[in-house]
Amino acid sequence: MRFLGRSLVGLFLLALTLGLMAWAAQITLAALDERRAREAGGPPARERVLAANVIAAARETITPVLTTFGDVRARRVLELRAPSAGRIVERAERFEDGGSVEAGLVLLRIDPADAQADLAVARADLAGAEAELRDAERGLDLARSELRGAEAQRDIQAAALQRQVDLAERGVGSTAAVEAAELSLSSAEQTILTRQGAIAQSEARIDSARLGIDRAAIAVANAERALEDRTLVASFDGQLSDVSVLPGGLVSANERVGTLIDPDDLEVAFRLSAAQHARLLDERGQLIGAPIRAVLDVQGLTLETTGTITRETAAVGDGETGRGLFATLDATVGFRPGDFLRVEVEEPPLPGAIRLPATALSAQATVLALGEDERLEEVAVTLLRRQGEEVLVSGPIDGRDIVAERTPALGAGIRVRPLRSGQVTEDLPEYVTLDPARRARLKAFVEANTRIPDARKARILADLEGEEVPAAMVERLESRIDG
Repeated sequence: MRFLGRSLVGLFLLALTLGLMAWAAQITLAALDERRAREAGGPPARERVLAANVIAAARETITPVLTTFGDVRARRVLELRAPSAGRIVERAERFEDGGSVEAGLVLLRIDPADAQADLAVARADLAGAEAELRDAERGLDLARSELRGAEAQRDIQAAALQRQVDLAERGVGSTAAVEAAELSLSSAEQTILTRQGAIAQSEARIDSARLGIDRAAIAVANAERALEDRTLVASFDGQLSDVSVLPGGLVSANERVGTLIDPDDLEVAFRLSAAQHARLLDERGQLIGAPIRAVLDVQGLTLETTGTITRETAAVGDGETGRGLFATLDATVGFRPGDFLRVEVEEPPLPGAIRLPATALSAQATVLALGEDERLEEVAVTLLRRQGEEVLVSGPIDGRDIVAERTPALGAGIRVRPLRSGQVTEDLPEYVTLDPARRARLKAFVEANTRIPDARKARILADLEGEEVPAAMVERLESRIDG
């Protein structure tokens, strides 16, 4: 019995040893197969070739356009104010908001009764001053006549005195007679002085009368102007706004009664940055008179006109930046003061500029150019202007194909299939035929991917079993395998 038991134990250990040796041999063979498969490798990985839209770069003379916004203003705006106080007795029918008037039209008239009375009094004072002048001139003529009479009387008295002196020297006359003649001559000379004083007074009266006439004429002119100020007249052709009076109403002096606007003489005011403004100056620092295009978008209807920059603000206002500019509008039909416009300003032309899509330029001012073997190269360029969805650049890319839309997958050294104008990505074949190694590689990747849902994994594996496999699916799977 002991011998039998030991025999059975020996057989069990022998069988166990043989089993372990067989398992070890199997593991070794599997490891060797795996090593040989790893050393032999699968099918070589295909280089990933991406499709990219390219555009040919060409130098040309381009006129950059600045885009900003501004508002329309009237160049001639006149506040209508009551020239004097009083009651409105007449108002033009067109003196209302939106009314069109012509130059010289009487807009309103204030009660002129007081002004007419003042004018009548002033004219009466002028007539009195003129009568005073005529009376003074007649008095002067009379005084001059009296002076001539007194001078004649003096001459007679002088002759009489000479005669008495001659008689006294011959011993015929008397001393008393000589003295009487001298006294009469002295009285005649005194009369002449009196007459000369009367003439001086008459001349002074004439001067005073003429001053009175001047003052009266000034009073008449003031009264006439006050009478004219009772009437408000349109200074130029235009439209009325903010009218606030009615016939019979009372107005005070200088009260605002409306606004007159010339709708045919408009301009647009807008602001540019200091850098943009500097590009519109000549060598002397003066504006070059750049042309503009003003656009008004009104519920799908676009109104546009052209114009020219004429002037700029002299200073930067508080809380503002940049430069304020003004441009006249060539055509004003449809525009009104206060409209908000889009203003496009033409800059001086840039010779040798290259126009590219904005998506072609990186933040580091580089572009991807197509090089040899259709591989991309990073080329530095100089950014000149940004024009909406386009950029104007300069650099060594004239005549080269440039990637129009940069993506994270594109970079220097990447080989691409260029798509030029008129080509589309659908040029790829819809289906491809896989060799066994490539098919096995794709199936192994799908089976090992745990993130693909089972239902979708089954559909992909079924597609891979077909003789022809969708090219888009193959490219997508290989891109994931390649990392």
